Amino acid sequence: MRLRAAATTAVFAALLTASAPSATAEPTAPHLATPPGRVCFWSQPGMMGQSWCYGPPGYAEAENGTQRSAYSFESRYNGTVYAISYGAGSSCVYREIRADDYDENWTAWATKLDGVSHETMGCEPG
Repeated sequence: MRLRAAATTAVFAALLTASAPSATAEPTAPHLATPPGRVCFWSQPGMMGQSWCYGPPGYAEAENGTQRSAYSFESRYNGTVYAISYGAGSSCVYREIRADDYDENWTAWATKLDGVSHETMGCEPG
């Protein structure tokens, strides 16, 4: 009886391992609701891939694979925030993101996003 239980446990463990996602697979999660008061960015179009969310106030560098690779976003912040992109030297540009704004294929800014702020940070519109 003990041998049978051990065999059953081994088979069950093998099935779990076989059905588990590969550790080397790129994490791609479906779009989850952006929490109220936040603006979220995704590393792939359609609100897929790695994500990072910003909540005002202040400036925050984009994280989790979204810096210079933010191909979609959604705002649930009840106000305006600014996507910031730093160029050569001290120059920078911003893109205004308003309440309930979103873009599932943000190609115009996908490779520009460096961070987000509740103010323009002295940058020019861009």
